[in-house]
Amino acid sequence: MTKSASFPIEVRGSAVQPLGMSPARFLRDYWQKRPLLIRHAFADFQPPLQPDDLAGLACEEGVLARLIVHDEKRDRWNVNPGPLSEADFARTPSTNWTLLVQDVDKWDADVAALLQHFDFLPSWRVDDVMVSYAEPGGGVGAHVDQYDVFLLQGLGQRHWAISDDLMAPKEFRHDVELKQLTRFEPTHEWLLEAGDMLYLPPGVPHDGVAFGGPCMTFSIGMRAPSQAELTGDLADHIAEHLPEELRYADPDLKPAKAAGEIDRAAIDRLKTALPFAAALSDDMLRDWFGCFITRYRNAQVPAPLEKPLTDAALAKQLDAGAQLLRHPWSRLAWSRGKSSCTLYVSGQAYPATPALAQQLCEQRALSLSRKPTASERALLLALVNDGHLLPRKSRRR
Repeated sequence: MTKSASFPIEVRGSAVQPLGMSPARFLRDYWQKRPLLIRHAFADFQPPLQPDDLAGLACEEGVLARLIVHDEKRDRWNVNPGPLSEADFARTPSTNWTLLVQDVDKWDADVAALLQHFDFLPSWRVDDVMVSYAEPGGGVGAHVDQYDVFLLQGLGQRHWAISDDLMAPKEFRHDVELKQLTRFEPTHEWLLEAGDMLYLPPGVPHDGVAFGGPCMTFSIGMRAPSQAELTGDLADHIAEHLPEELRYADPDLKPAKAAGEIDRAAIDRLKTALPFAAALSDDMLRDWFGCFITRYRNAQVPAPLEKPLTDAALAKQLDAGAQLLRHPWSRLAWSRGKSSCTLYVSGQAYPATPALAQQLCEQRALSLSRKPTASERALLLALVNDGHLLPRKSRRR
């Protein structure tokens, strides 16, 4: 991590530039290179989710949640992986505990709406919005993430400490399942208020602790396949010998021009990440990666319709102005071949047109401004019957 006066570590955001600078400058100077604290990135921020709603979600079956309590006197950490219950929360102390819930954007549309502020990144690069609630002193200890993360303060205050010494040994405690660092010497410390946001590239040691009162943080995490994971899907034997820390990287990233597109630059980065992949054709590599990245880290997959919709029934609904809502668990990406276009949805490949593929990636609620062609309607019908698109009748009177 390079220290330089030309790369301030703290800036002030605005309504016009939430990052405190243009997306292009952020990607050039900070993305995967150095941390950045953005004061007032979201001015007058109101959390889209309340603590009671988060606790209720953590009690639902199928939700990935952890309740972490720190016994400060004995320095012991208790991790309850859920599913949680009201009794679990009733037993929590008044301080030093935190609740973590992953994939909240899949369960709550208002939380999912936060992702629109990060549309300068390829949509397939975004993993999830994890929400944490903590009482004073609550946190998970000093640790390192192997992916980019934007830590948006939503409620109360959180004290953040980071270290820019990336060469320091990263040994982990063996008595804690949270993979905490045995040694952490911060070089920067801040107190974040609601609307402030801290960006951390991969590998930056950090520690966040709730300060003063109840605290809620929204963590927008990126999907960063390790070389082992990429190779594992392509060749399990080779993956066994690749280190976990080597991951897909795009420090040269430019603002996304077409939502969800796996572009030429992404394919070139794959060839760098997987040297043996140079022997594969671009079409083969693109098809494999499109299926892999839309399936990667997906906890659940939509279920197909028990009674498939007919082409005539779908056409009738579309003619009546019906919208097609994307299932929260469906992940989309697309790519252009020499003479074709493919849409990838949760590990499956569908023939598509570039215009419709981009529209499907851009819009969670698809409204068609024109009558789809026969091939486009065939794609929409397949996505509906596979459970990825849910028709919603028009509310027009």
